[in-house]
Amino acid sequence: MSRPPAREAFPWTAMAEEFDEELEQTPAAPEPNPLMREKARPATPEEKAQWPRPWAQLKFVTFQPAIFPRMLGDVSRDARPGDFVAVYDKFGNRIGAGLYNPRAKMPLRVVTHTAEAVGEEYFETALRRAVALRRDLFKLDEVTDAYRVVGSDGDGLSGLTIDRYGDTLFCDVYSLGIFQRLPQWLPLLHELLGTKHVRVHVDHDLGSLEGIKPSMMKELTASAPDKVRIREHGVRFEVDFAEGHKTGFFCDQRDNRRRFGQLAKGLRVLDLCSYTGGFSINAAIGGASEVTAVDLDEKAVAQGRRNANLNQVSPNKLKWVHADAFAYARQMQKNGEQFDLVMCDPPKFVMTREPAGAAEGMRKYADLNTIAASLVKPGGLFVTCSCSGLVSLEDFEQVVIKGVHRLNRRLQLFDRTGPGVDHPVYSNCLESRYLKVLWARVV
Repeated sequence: MSRPPAREAFPWTAMAEEFDEELEQTPAAPEPNPLMREKARPATPEEKAQWPRPWAQLKFVTFQPAIFPRMLGDVSRDARPGDFVAVYDKFGNRIGAGLYNPRAKMPLRVVTHTAEAVGEEYFETALRRAVALRRDLFKLDEVTDAYRVVGSDGDGLSGLTIDRYGDTLFCDVYSLGIFQRLPQWLPLLHELLGTKHVRVHVDHDLGSLEGIKPSMMKELTASAPDKVRIREHGVRFEVDFAEGHKTGFFCDQRDNRRRFGQLAKGLRVLDLCSYTGGFSINAAIGGASEVTAVDLDEKAVAQGRRNANLNQVSPNKLKWVHADAFAYARQMQKNGEQFDLVMCDPPKFVMTREPAGAAEGMRKYADLNTIAASLVKPGGLFVTCSCSGLVSLEDFEQVVIKGVHRLNRRLQLFDRTGPGVDHPVYSNCLESRYLKVLWARVV
């Protein structure tokens, strides 16, 4: 079982209508101090005539980057789909700038919050800042040639994620305004990163809604390979853009994969929902006595075998099983099998805020984690993950704990981690924290 294709690293676009309803109920900011009331009074039509065009005004006072229809007030008549617009709050104060598209479920993406006038030069600054964070500050090139270069709202570029895989950039686009400008930005990105090729992905349904025509990128993407090989902390992987889920490889688990491998020495390991073998191969290289990798995706299992061969991992040490993780774990439970170290990294189970759908997703997390934990030897290690952005770390932790307690066992939690440093989060968009990883002993 592997992660399904995701629209973004977090569920803004997919859950737009539900967020819309929720945000509509969000109370407006408190009334300003009486001494400031005159200064903060709503802008009049005469004053709006002086605003630089195009512009958009909000009905609320908010610093959220995602503005849904019921949060959006007046928009200047000359604002066209994809335009970079000045953004004003309900009192007429300039608060930032963003990309506008009336066709979209999210008609305004605010990319920067500032009272200063901001032009198109903002985007080059944001791109340079994003690359510098990864290459200059965190020096990721020293340990890998695969990392997230741009993380949508986490880098002030809402609607765009870019992952680097060797000399190829994989761009996931969710915004018409981003799509229109991307060809202008690519030469700069190639210069800053030393890359040569680009692949551009646009979700079919979202692209139709936004008015994006991916065919316009054919010339730019013509030279891009279908597969590349990358390195990560000395481990090599093949990335298959054509057959793999989403980008073909998940950079977010890089540091967790390495740590998992370091824990595995001399241990018997089970990797449920192994995808293309990131955790399994690290465990084998780390000195595990034996590793069993289980995934429902036959193509992912085949690629996992290729990845194991790339790293000269013996088939005697790493066994691949094409099976449903739930069914396999239940069978192992019936067989009385137990392991020293169990990894559980399932796909996103919670995809909606709708109560019935969310409850069903949480039941899946509870079920899988309860079975998985039952396969851990007393005193053994259990590592479990959730990539559902709609599930908080605390809620996920409680589901896992309750499942283990049903077994009359306890978890000795020793860490809670997330994605690597190449997946930063802005303080005004904490919803983009999606990956959660719990590390524990089972006693």
